[in-house]
Amino acid sequence: MKKIIFVDDDLGIADIAKLLFERAGYEITIFLKGAPLMTHHELPDLYILDKRLPDIDGLEICRKLKSNKHTKSIPVIMLSANPDIKRLAKLAGADNAIEKPFNLNSLRSMAKQYTEK
Repeated sequence: MKKIIFVDDDLGIADIAKLLFERAGYEITIFLKGAPLMTHHELPDLYILDKRLPDIDGLEICRKLKSNKHTKSIPVIMLSANPDIKRLAKLAGADNAIEKPFNLNSLRSMAKQYTEK
């Protein structure tokens, strides 16, 4: 079973993502803040990160993941209401980005694209 780590401080979005991905056959771990992710040692097949978190910027998490030898090859999808998120995410090393509000089917399709490589 493919594993996704989803980080978003919006509990509503996190709950919907959990339901969406579990129904699609993924194992999903949710974090509402970024700091706990940085000490989490289980490696997923995909990270989905919100840019704006209460404790650390999601782009900074992305940069750290992409500079770590254990996590650099794991795809990262960034989420943000910022219309410039695709450019910002690319600069941080993310594999892709989706602007909020987003279509759930688009997010699921993108996740599938990165977890079935």
